[in-house]
Amino acid sequence: MSGSDRGPGDGRRALVVTVSDGVAAGVRDDDSGDRLTERLIGLGFEVGRAAVPDEGWQIEQALVAGTPGRALVLTTGGTGLTPRDVTPQATAATLDYEVPGLAELIRAEGRRSTPMAALSRGVVGVRAGTLIVNVPGSPRGALESLEAIVPVLGHALETLDGPFDHGRATAGAARPDLPTPDPDAT
Repeated sequence: MSGSDRGPGDGRRALVVTVSDGVAAGVRDDDSGDRLTERLIGLGFEVGRAAVPDEGWQIEQALVAGTPGRALVLTTGGTGLTPRDVTPQATAATLDYEVPGLAELIRAEGRRSTPMAALSRGVVGVRAGTLIVNVPGSPRGALESLEAIVPVLGHALETLDGPFDHGRATAGAARPDLPTPDPDAT
């Protein structure tokens, strides 16, 4: 299979963390987590699942425990404006650095469906080489948010995997995600 035929998952491991008091207590179905999992599998990921209540320390704990060995962690839920919506704060506390362009892309694409997407406070960032993405808790909003980043997800994960570090001896090596330059072009 050539590089262009692969999905962004390409056998990588992912985790879907549902942030919901009801789902964590087992009294509510995890529709968002189910839809995200189904889509990630379709993209070629091997997907694990977790559910935690809307408690900052439990969200942080799930992210810290869930990142080793995984390329991607998606959280669903807790990105709104209520006092119980603490997923962005908990996520930010675990990150090495943020990737604001992806969070901006999610909100911009979401506003095409509803102006309420502008109220999402979801963050995206990296912890120990794992991309962590906050998406809303509604099944539709969660799936639309994932779809917004699918076109760049493969490249983001490849970049985090390396070996495209700036200044490396392989800096002049061809990148499989870019067209081969025409050596005769001036």
